[in-house]
Amino acid sequence: MSIISTAKTAVAAMATNKIRTALSVLGIVIGITSVIIVFSAGEGISGLVIGQIESFGGSDMIETEIKVPTSKKGGGGEMQSGVNLTMGVQITTLTLDDMDDINRLPNIKRSYAGIMGQEQISYGSELRRALLFGSTADFINIDQSEIDYGRFFTNTEDKSLSQVAVLGFKIKDKLFGNSDPVGKFIKIRGKKYRVIGVLEERGAIMTFDFDDFVYIPIRTLQKKIMGIDHVLFMMHQVENKNLISDTQEQMRHLLRENHNLPRQEQLTDWMGAPKDDFRVVSMVESMEIMDTVTGAITLLLLAIVAISLIVGGVGIMNIMYVIVSERTPEIGLRKAVGAKYSDIMAQFLFESVLITIIGGIIGIILGIIISFLISIGAQSFGLDWEFKVPIEAFVTAIVFSAIFGISFGVYPARRAAKLDPITALTKK
Repeated sequence: MSIISTAKTAVAAMATNKIRTALSVLGIVIGITSVIIVFSAGEGISGLVIGQIESFGGSDMIETEIKVPTSKKGGGGEMQSGVNLTMGVQITTLTLDDMDDINRLPNIKRSYAGIMGQEQISYGSELRRALLFGSTADFINIDQSEIDYGRFFTNTEDKSLSQVAVLGFKIKDKLFGNSDPVGKFIKIRGKKYRVIGVLEERGAIMTFDFDDFVYIPIRTLQKKIMGIDHVLFMMHQVENKNLISDTQEQMRHLLRENHNLPRQEQLTDWMGAPKDDFRVVSMVESMEIMDTVTGAITLLLLAIVAISLIVGGVGIMNIMYVIVSERTPEIGLRKAVGAKYSDIMAQFLFESVLITIIGGIIGIILGIIISFLISIGAQSFGLDWEFKVPIEAFVTAIVFSAIFGISFGVYPARRAAKLDPITALTKK
């Protein structure tokens, strides 16, 4: 029997029971749709997180942040460090003096340090609770924030503890509406701070809405509001990106000396406990870590999707068993008039594969549509979610369709092809 004849026979058989065929296709559609959505969502999440990281600086950036020394080995120690920070454990050893020393390293171009606090701020009758972001003057030269109008504070204003402030886009609207705030005074803890500039709208990054921040000189925030002399983190821009690893090691060595910590070979005790009270990480490393995390999540979701595809495949196999049982007399008649084992095998296997192909095509189209709607929904909430379906999604969908179509169609097809023609003709 020719391929065309086999195809016509298979299509005719499928058309005789449209509901049963549709139910078989549905199981594959759900699985393939899920494959497309998982890949697209993985790309969207990865792009979103990496975009958030890049907003703090590009591939020429190194971050130094505080870290709680722990007694746990490896990742457990890092996790415990994060838990300690959320429980209010304070690390006060990272200071502006550290930043000044780091700035003297040959490959460091510039740096800024940062701390955050929260206070009531007011202008006239307007009273708001806002996050205060204290930074050094080079923040505006390193960060992706841009001045809308006015200016940012200077290094001189920072060192002289000047009471000046730069407003985020949203907090400016809340306090001043459409009026120009530059030159006017807001009050923080009852003291006047002169507004010298407003930043352009930036949006939320991670869990922080930078448009709702009030930016003031870091030393002013340290001494006049928070009563501290340490910082939470520092961002460093390097001259030569190719030397970034060497620069990180120089920074670690310098900070260990400044903080009276053990040398590299004495960094851990006999239990393997890290003793650093800081962490030095490049933006490239951060992005690689996030790529690994999102990749692992995507694989986990694909494993779950594979289960739904197996269920769909089992459905196809059950349907094919029913078809074989119902069409046993037809199979016997065809074998009696000369149909070969390969002819019967080809017909039923073709039906199984055709069901998965139809389900795969519908699943891919449906998956693209749903993925697009997800991206539109995410963007409506202000997320930088790019709609993208990688080529891997289509390859995986096609491969899965082929595997499950053939795998779950072979056994019923073989059962039909092996039927004895006399037994099949006499079966009621």
